[in-house]
Amino acid sequence: MTEVRGQKTDGTEFGRGQVHRLFNYKKRQNSLTLGILDHFRHFRHSQIINAILIGCGLSGLGFNNKKIFLFIILFFCCCGIFWPDISEAVTAREKYYQSEACYRDLRGNAQKRKYRDNWLQCIEKFQSVFQLDPDGPWAAAGLYMSAELYRELAKYSGKQSDLNEAVDSYKRIVKRFPDSRYRQKAERAIRTVAPQDTSTQASKDTNPQKAQPSKSSNDAARKAYYSAEACYNELRKDSKKIKYRHYWLRCIEGFHDVYRHDPGGPWAAAGLYMTAKLNQELYNWSRSQSDLEAARELFEQIIEEFPESRYKIKASSILASLPEAKEPEPVGNSGGLTQNTEGPARLGSPPSAGWATVDFLRFWSNPNYTRVVIDADKETSFSYHLLKKDPSINKPQRLYVDLQKSRLGKNIKKLYPIDDDLLSDARAGQYTPNTVRVVVDIKSFKNYNIFSLKDPFRIVIDIWGAGAAQAQPKPAPIPIPEKGLKLPPSALAKQLALGVSRIVIDPGHGGKDYGAPGYLRGVHEKKVVLDIAKRLAEKIQKELGAEVILTRSGDRFMTLEERTAFANTKNADLFISIHTNSHKDRRAYGIETYFLNLATDDEAIRVAALENATSTKNISDLQSILNDLMQNAKINESSRLAVHVQSSMVSHLKSKRWTRIKDKGVKQAPFYVLLGAQMPSILIETSFISNPRECKRLTDPTYQNRLCEAILMGIRKYIKETTPTAFLNTRPTSRTGG
Repeated sequence: MTEVRGQKTDGTEFGRGQVHRLFNYKKRQNSLTLGILDHFRHFRHSQIINAILIGCGLSGLGFNNKKIFLFIILFFCCCGIFWPDISEAVTAREKYYQSEACYRDLRGNAQKRKYRDNWLQCIEKFQSVFQLDPDGPWAAAGLYMSAELYRELAKYSGKQSDLNEAVDSYKRIVKRFPDSRYRQKAERAIRTVAPQDTSTQASKDTNPQKAQPSKSSNDAARKAYYSAEACYNELRKDSKKIKYRHYWLRCIEGFHDVYRHDPGGPWAAAGLYMTAKLNQELYNWSRSQSDLEAARELFEQIIEEFPESRYKIKASSILASLPEAKEPEPVGNSGGLTQNTEGPARLGSPPSAGWATVDFLRFWSNPNYTRVVIDADKETSFSYHLLKKDPSINKPQRLYVDLQKSRLGKNIKKLYPIDDDLLSDARAGQYTPNTVRVVVDIKSFKNYNIFSLKDPFRIVIDIWGAGAAQAQPKPAPIPIPEKGLKLPPSALAKQLALGVSRIVIDPGHGGKDYGAPGYLRGVHEKKVVLDIAKRLAEKIQKELGAEVILTRSGDRFMTLEERTAFANTKNADLFISIHTNSHKDRRAYGIETYFLNLATDDEAIRVAALENATSTKNISDLQSILNDLMQNAKINESSRLAVHVQSSMVSHLKSKRWTRIKDKGVKQAPFYVLLGAQMPSILIETSFISNPRECKRLTDPTYQNRLCEAILMGIRKYIKETTPTAFLNTRPTSRTGG
């Protein structure tokens, strides 16, 4: 190939240094590069060079070195076209985390919340998550959060336009992401927001007949009423259908939809009145107290919400004639009604995709503690109340939980016998057409806690007896050793009153829950932490003589709330949950130990969300109720145990010549697995399984042994601090003969 040389206007050639200087001087932006590429398309081989030069406006130049020329081409292409995109190549996931940080900062700063531009800044960040990848996995989440922020902003600004923006975004989610879980959330939000929009004028007028709802909502309510009325007329004429409960519920829901369409409109009172009336008629067939109570509550609601409506007079008249209320019970297949087991409208089938189904009840108990868990397939609102004992109707003290907009699942049993020292049983039933009630019958108790967990949604009921704090397993008799011999370690532990005779070790994850994936292929958290837990159990039994129980000894799935209940029912003195940390940045490394408390930084919230298998938003929501959940938690003891274990791990591993051991310190966060624990409890993040170096160490038996030695040292220090005489040397002194 012939060599192409660049020529100056005076005929002399450019040198290499001059080429670089000219290049820097003649550097262009995107438009210049596009000009180069436009010429580049039409030429091949040596003509490409001239095309490039024409695009640059340097057609009279030549180059001595083809490598320099190729470098210039690549540099222009990268800088001119791709560099701006690369510099802004933030993924949708990263953008979502940035948006979340903006929102957290806004929520935590009352002064910032007063200014509209701060809200809009966070809203735009969430919207950009959607814009970056409109069909990606983070798109619906970004759009939903932008709607949520507009909704919150409307509360501060009072502007209907902000509320309209929220509704518009919710509707986009419903239309664009029909298979996303955010569709259901958006639908629920629309149902709660839209009435506020359409009934603004009605709220200013106590007479709903004078309200001026929007024409569309008025038409929807009217059509819903006529549809429900047709359902009711058909039901009354059919002697077979009238015997089946689900046909009644279908018509009841139809009339209730009239009210929900426009709670302040002219059809609302009529819809609510017919809902109550059908519940009353349903009671005449079923003789179920739940139907009677539903009718009573609805008639009372009409009187309160529509004081100037003619339906108030009707409701008052019927209310006075209703039978005396008895203690409501969950409904079953009672009275003259038949439960139809065929067809889509049978009892237990939700009338709307947004309703929750209560699928299971689970419980764990010992004489001083019981945990009951209610499992539902969707998040829903709930309330609870403690009822006093009523000897007149032979009713014990009862605690009930009502789940709104819920249906009983097919597989849930109506009665769960518990029969421990605290509870006799738990019952579940369809209390009203839209409420599931779970009742626990109490024998005796000292206190209780009720809270919900997410992903999946479940409600946890913890009940403690009067002796829960003092409950300890009875010590076994101490064997008397032969003269001059050491006591067996287990006997020595009890004789020296360690104060820690039983430890529960919890290897995180298991079964279908693999935990965090390792940097090395085939390595998963669930296997690594089980190996560490087994080694630790062996060392504790050998060195301390304490009894050790593993929450799982094989590859078995356990829910987080089950692990805590396991430790409580075993009357453990310590609870230690073993995990490995993980981060999207593979450079992250180090060791840290947690105890239950409010999170103090974003990193603690991130780790808690990772181990709880939920979002950082759910962790923030949990923090708002955490104070109530920690009334029985041993926070001070847990923090002391965490400090000793953390310092021992760092110092011991360094002393054994393991390099780059990073002390990430003792932290606090709301871990699900620690909620409700009745003993000092910690969660250890042994190392980062996502880090190449630490992943290799975590699979090394030598490193695992050193790690367990260090944890044991920390436990020993904690015991010595809480029971100073625990490790006094009691070896018998030798006597000399003479």
